[in-house]
Amino acid sequence: MFYFKIITLGCKVNQCESAFLEQELQKSGWEKVKKVEKGRPADLVIINTCIVTQKASHQCRQEIRRAIRENPNAYVIVTGCYPQVYPEEIISIKGINLIIGNKGKEKIPELINRLSYSDTKLLVETFSKIEPFICMRSDRFFNRSRAFLKIQDGCESFCSYCIVPYARGPYRSMKIKDVLYSIEQLSEKGYKEIVLTGIHLGKYGIDTGESLEDLLKEIGKQGYPVRIRLSSIEPNEVSDLLIELVAEQEFLCKHFHIPLQSGDNKILSRMNRKYTREQFSEIVRKIKEKIPLAGIGTDVMVGFPGEDEHAFKNTLSLVKGLPLSYIHVFPYSDRPKTAASHFKDKLSPEIIKKRAKLLREVGKKKREEFIELCNKKIFEVVVESKHQNRFFKGITDNYIKVIFPCSDEKKEQYLRVQIEGVKKGLALGRPV
Repeated sequence: MFYFKIITLGCKVNQCESAFLEQELQKSGWEKVKKVEKGRPADLVIINTCIVTQKASHQCRQEIRRAIRENPNAYVIVTGCYPQVYPEEIISIKGINLIIGNKGKEKIPELINRLSYSDTKLLVETFSKIEPFICMRSDRFFNRSRAFLKIQDGCESFCSYCIVPYARGPYRSMKIKDVLYSIEQLSEKGYKEIVLTGIHLGKYGIDTGESLEDLLKEIGKQGYPVRIRLSSIEPNEVSDLLIELVAEQEFLCKHFHIPLQSGDNKILSRMNRKYTREQFSEIVRKIKEKIPLAGIGTDVMVGFPGEDEHAFKNTLSLVKGLPLSYIHVFPYSDRPKTAASHFKDKLSPEIIKKRAKLLREVGKKKREEFIELCNKKIFEVVVESKHQNRFFKGITDNYIKVIFPCSDEKKEQYLRVQIEGVKKGLALGRPV
């Protein structure tokens, strides 16, 4: 028996692709090292990497070295965004057998049959201007209630701080018929929620003559016994039709994640973002008008080059005044090969840290206020995991994480749960 481990860092797309690799390896007879066998050395280790920030790159290097140290006889493969963009930083680490970028990642299971333990092999290909969408389907995820489905890949936005377009290549989309097939397969496996994800989800269908709204309409016609959640959507891609579909269709989760990045128009322009603070506010207003209890989350970057005190206050005042349900705060991270890496007016780490702390405090307050808004109301919850004793943790359709008492035999069902308060950022509830 041969054993493998997959270490995944980064976004939901990486999680989807790792799930595919795991599934294909198990089909070929490999055995996954289980959590309870944490100390067991593996014969094969795959590290699926992220480079969105300097911290992510550092964590990747740590994980690679740890994997080599803890699995001394393993064949070690490093794949994902890091080798796609910065292969020279990885090839210097001794103990890696194969380095392969995002292009060709799906070939890893078949490549394993031709592996040799000779010098490090580098398989990093440059993306062409037109790439096919590679279906990397999986029906095996970490829990039995929620699944992720990658329906789009690639980005061509070239925000001035972002390395992702270099790591993921051009826009490409899964065809609608293939998405429907994948959802059907996942629903038959018992998943209660499917998260549609992509590198730039709002550009779904731009290469096939379709659109995200077209896809959602087709999903709605099928009547699958699952609910559908959308991952991150850019502000200028949240159309009136999309808002109407989420408002009207019961199968769509009442949840939007819309990255803001900055609440200052000059900084947004310098970031090469294609909207203004006023447009972002209008989108949030439209959603709340149509769906009063919608969960609306956002990403905010602090410390972007040129972000003076006035620009930061603009961001702070904007997020304070909007009915957001949570905020993900990201300190600016300098990424070589991006336009922003050449900007001169960079901020000190101390200022960035201080601003990040202030925004996180606002985010914590927003989360608690949103839970309070939903207090005493009943939501359909998908059970995710056991919390402790007879309590389980689940998620509402409007993206509130809630803890509630539940028996084991009901943990894979939809449950109607009433929100009863908040504790340490989590909602407390009771089944009704």
